Amino acid sequence: MSIGDLVAATAAQIEEEGVVPEPVVESPMSGRARFAGREDPLVVLCSNNYLGLASDPDVVAATVAAVHEYGAGSAAARFIAGTTPVHLALEAALAELVGTAAAVTFSSCSTANHAVLATLADKQTLICSDELNHASIIDGVRLARAGAKQVYPHADLDALRELLTSHPLRDQAIVVTDGVFSMEGDLAPLPDLVDLCRRHGAFLVVDDSHATGVLGEHGRGTTEQLGVLGEVDAVTGTLGKALGGAAGGFVAGSADLARVLRRHARPYIFSNPVPPGVAAGSLRAIGRLREDPSLLARLRTVTERLRAGLSELDLEVLAGESAIIPCIVGEESRARHLGDALLDEGVLVTPFAYPVVPRGTARLRVQASAALSDDDVDRALTAFRSVTRLS
Repeated sequence: MSIGDLVAATAAQIEEEGVVPEPVVESPMSGRARFAGREDPLVVLCSNNYLGLASDPDVVAATVAAVHEYGAGSAAARFIAGTTPVHLALEAALAELVGTAAAVTFSSCSTANHAVLATLADKQTLICSDELNHASIIDGVRLARAGAKQVYPHADLDALRELLTSHPLRDQAIVVTDGVFSMEGDLAPLPDLVDLCRRHGAFLVVDDSHATGVLGEHGRGTTEQLGVLGEVDAVTGTLGKALGGAAGGFVAGSADLARVLRRHARPYIFSNPVPPGVAAGSLRAIGRLREDPSLLARLRTVTERLRAGLSELDLEVLAGESAIIPCIVGEESRARHLGDALLDEGVLVTPFAYPVVPRGTARLRVQASAALSDDDVDRALTAFRSVTRLS
């Protein structure tokens, strides 16, 4: 079968299984947003807009001002056509936020994960990856030219300890984990991981995309939440969630790590940087997080209300400290049915099923946002009560 035939056959199979159309949003992202084909705005429970800053007037104004000042983009990689002061300011602010000496920005957190793993690993390197890590970490591990790649059971410190103790390449090991696991909403055991990596000389990389701006007293991430701020070798993260909701990612760590990435990381050398408007908007989002404690307070209030209300229903709500509230429904057909029924009630929640999650664990992933009003939360919980009674 030719590649063209294979593409056609796969597309036909997807069509037969039922294509879920991507929602077309026609307004700024907030607690409610307008979508094509819908007369009224929908309550949005599936956005990563944790602090509600995607439509924040200050963030939008900073974005627009930078576009007017610097244009749409550099049209080249940073080492070719130079960088802008706003990129440098953003990297300094990111490093301070997550408790490191330096940071380097990339076009996405996916490329940031690819960059740090591929740059640091060689044939003498062992990479140890948690089995529930995000797809971008999985792909980064695949792309890295490491001598050995091992997946350890989720948060299983004994299994990881065995690898770091007995594997032939243990002397040059990288351990990589999510800070918050995106489908489960649970946190990595970072204090134990920090201790274990120190004992065995392993380099610890933590993708904190779902925690930066969300967890910790000041929103500095999983490391702040769990008391190990500044003790992780490399923190990766995104600008596309709590920090303005646009696009872009970063690797934060030592000044030496930043120097190495700027010189050797292929996604940095051979790609354009995030546009200056995005960089300025993200920088202003960090400023809003610092200046306005009510953003985090509101996010936590909304999270607690949603978690408490959903826990009363005929759903398996996974425990956790993050703003991700997974509601396990089991069968894929039920997850799709509940998602459609909630949409009819004016609430947007995306069902997740195989291959995103294992078969039999289909779920509705509810995500809290500071942009949700009390009325939005009430409406969402009323809709959930209605559809779960009928399912």
